[in-house]
Amino acid sequence: MFGQSRYSHAMSTNVRQIERRLRSLEQRLEGAGGRTSASAAEAAERVANAVAPLLNRVADQFRGGANLMNDEAAKLGNEVVELGNDALRRLSNEAKHRPVVAVTVAVGVGILLGLASGRRSAAVRAARARRSPRRRAA
Repeated sequence: MFGQSRYSHAMSTNVRQIERRLRSLEQRLEGAGGRTSASAAEAAERVANAVAPLLNRVADQFRGGANLMNDEAAKLGNEVVELGNDALRRLSNEAKHRPVVAVTVAVGVGILLGLASGRRSAAVRAARARRSPRRRAA
């Protein structure tokens, strides 16, 4: 997180530098306003040559920031995998040491899920029946 604030501070510093250089170039171009179109084209080319490296540097810094974010996401993903593996290991150890408790918990969870899905199924059937009444043979 602290890396992001340093990154944004560096970006704002670079943006200020770019703005200063662009103002300087604008002033130079205004001074050269009375010259011919050939010199204006030359000045535009000089501006492009001056701005291009700055824009490349900013783009490189953005890429660096994206790489930093990818690294952070990968670290977070690895931590989540480690926590999941740890939880699975603990559950496995508990099942080995207390098999009766593990089976009882599993049966209880199964019953709760069965009841919940049975209620949902009944509710879905009732809703469908209300929407489209079946034809009954007389």
